Amino acid sequence: MSNRDIIVIGGSAGATAPLKQILGGLPPDVPAAIFIVLHIPAQGIGILSTVAAAAGKLPVHQAMDGMTFERGHVYLAAPDHHLLLSADRLRLGRGPRENMVRPAIDALFRSAALHHGPRVIGVVLSGSLSDGAAGLQAIKRCGGMALVQDPADAISAEMPQRALEATVADLCIPAARLGDVLSGLTQEAPGAVLPVAPDIRLEVEIAAGERIGSISLAGIADPSALTCPRCGGVLSGVKEAHPMRFRCQVGHAYTADALAKEQEGQVDEALRVALRIIEERAELVHRMAENGRRTGRPAVAEMYALRAVEYREYADMIRRVVLQSLDPVLRQRQREGEPS
Repeated sequence: MSNRDIIVIGGSAGATAPLKQILGGLPPDVPAAIFIVLHIPAQGIGILSTVAAAAGKLPVHQAMDGMTFERGHVYLAAPDHHLLLSADRLRLGRGPRENMVRPAIDALFRSAALHHGPRVIGVVLSGSLSDGAAGLQAIKRCGGMALVQDPADAISAEMPQRALEATVADLCIPAARLGDVLSGLTQEAPGAVLPVAPDIRLEVEIAAGERIGSISLAGIADPSALTCPRCGGVLSGVKEAHPMRFRCQVGHAYTADALAKEQEGQVDEALRVALRIIEERAELVHRMAENGRRTGRPAVAEMYALRAVEYREYADMIRRVVLQSLDPVLRQRQREGEPS
């Protein structure tokens, strides 16, 4: 192709408004196909109509497996499927979730980079955590261009910020300018075709649902002392990854911040289970103490009464930890050494 004719866009929380601005700024004869991944529920509805309304005269399609694509058309990821590109068709992948989501932005970006190299323009919009950061880096590694919504312009700045930390973006601009900029970039000739690294190809295969085992994974990642929150398998750290990323043996993938977020929920749940068990223990020994008093065994009653007090102290301590874990302001104050 004589121009950059593949535009891939990813966003999450707060991405609908900038997406409308982008699509509204594109001419109906834009010489590129546009592919979009938004983090949507498995049974999400209404996204297609929202995007279609924003796209104006650009035809919008729900992605289907095997569908061919063409310039001047918009293709939206289907719920609960990774949207992947081949040379001339769409693929819907049922591979493992990445960063707890499917469709994942990284999966789309990598597949575009793999098959279309320097013809690709990747765009990361508003969102939480860091999906899209690793995929945008893959686009750059294959000779494509990386655009990021200015974090100061985003409702949720985390995703654009992580993308900027992971790779050197070609442009970081407000959403209101992205449509016009993309129109201009699609008129330009792509750069030289670069060799595709094996890790990009393997991760695209994983998203498509291909089998992954310890031997294949060992080629791109090293085992760690961490476990996958979803399946309990061993997590391996992806080598030289920016941002830091992990995959398990069945393919579940996490950036470090997404893994920390998932672990936080598990820690909270474990603390609540521990709190319930200790409170039940305190109640049991309290009743045993009362029974000792009624049956004339004062020594036994005193022993159990002391244990009840001890268990309630443990329960109060865990309750404070649980409450603090739910209060980000309190956590920040504690980190800064302020009184709570």
